[in-house]
Amino acid sequence: MNSINQLKDVINEYLLKNQYSSAVKQLNKPIDYTIAQKPKRMRPLLCFMAANLNNNDYLEALPVAAAIEYFHNFTLLHDDIMDNADLRRNKPTAFKQFGLNSAILSGDFMMINAYQYLEELPDAAQLKCFKALNYAAAKVCEGQQLDINFETTTAVSEKKYLEMIAFKTAALIAASLKMGAIVANLHQNDTENLYQFGWQLGIAFQLLDDVLDVYGDTKKFGKKLAGDIVQNKKTYLLIKALELSQPTDKAELLNWFTKSDANEAEKIEAVIKLYNKVNIEAITRQKAKDYTEAAFSYLNNISAKLSGINYIKNYANQLLNRLT
Repeated sequence: MNSINQLKDVINEYLLKNQYSSAVKQLNKPIDYTIAQKPKRMRPLLCFMAANLNNNDYLEALPVAAAIEYFHNFTLLHDDIMDNADLRRNKPTAFKQFGLNSAILSGDFMMINAYQYLEELPDAAQLKCFKALNYAAAKVCEGQQLDINFETTTAVSEKKYLEMIAFKTAALIAASLKMGAIVANLHQNDTENLYQFGWQLGIAFQLLDDVLDVYGDTKKFGKKLAGDIVQNKKTYLLIKALELSQPTDKAELLNWFTKSDANEAEKIEAVIKLYNKVNIEAITRQKAKDYTEAAFSYLNNISAKLSGINYIKNYANQLLNRLT
C-alpha cells in the first residue's frame, strides 16, 4: 500500500475537486476554506486501510472516504459554533471567518454532500454504507447533546463521560473502518472486529485529545489551549480530579467551574494546579492506554490471512504517539 502521505494526497485531490459544489458561491466558501486546510485525514485514511485488507483496491473506497470526511467536517463547523471557538487547525473557525449563518448553512450542505458521495457506490455496498453512516451520525448527535448537558451539571460520572466520547468521537472512527471493510466485501467477523477496534481507538484518541487541550502545545495542537476549562467542559480530567481530590481542593475545583465571572487566565492556572496535585495527566494517559490495548486486541482477532493489519497497527500507533 502507498505511504500515509501518498494516501493523503489521493484523498485531498479528490476532496478539493468539490464535485458537489453549489452554483451559489457563498455556500461553497466556508466548505472550500475548511477542506483546503488539509488536516490529518484520519478517518478516510482508516477507511482506505480497511478497504485495502487482503490487497483489495483501496481506490474503490474513495467515495466512502470523501463522505466520511465531509460529514466529519460538517460536525466541526457546527461544533465550533456551539463552543464559540476562535481557532480550528491554527486558523479562525469558519463562523468567525464567514459569519454564523453562512457556517451553519455550509455545514448543512456538507452533510448533504456526504450522502451524495455514497450515491456513487455499487448497489451491493451502498445500502450497508448508508446504514453505517446513519448510525454513526445519530450517535454523534447524541454525544454532542450529552456534552452540552454536562455543561450545566457537576454530577457527571466517569461511565457517562466515556459513553459521551464514544458517541461523539469513536462512532465515526469505527464507521470509517466498517465502511472500508464493506467496500472490500470482507467477512462479517473481520468487519465487526475492525469496527470494535475503531470504537476503542476513538475513545483512546479523545482521552488523549482532552489531555492535549490542557497540556499541549498551541502551535502543534492547532487550537487555543485550556478551552475545555474556560467552557466548563466536563472532561475525564475534571471528573477524575473531583473524585481524587481532597475535600478542600474538590470544593475549589467546583467553585471555578461554577463561577460565571472568573478571570480566564486565573481560572486556567488554578485548575491546572489542582489537576497537577492529583497527577491527572498521567492518570488520563493510563486510561487511554487501557483503551488502546483493548483496541489492538480486536485487531488480533482478525483473520490471519488478511494482509495489511500491521499497516493499520502502525498508523494507529502514529496517531496516538502524536498525542503524547
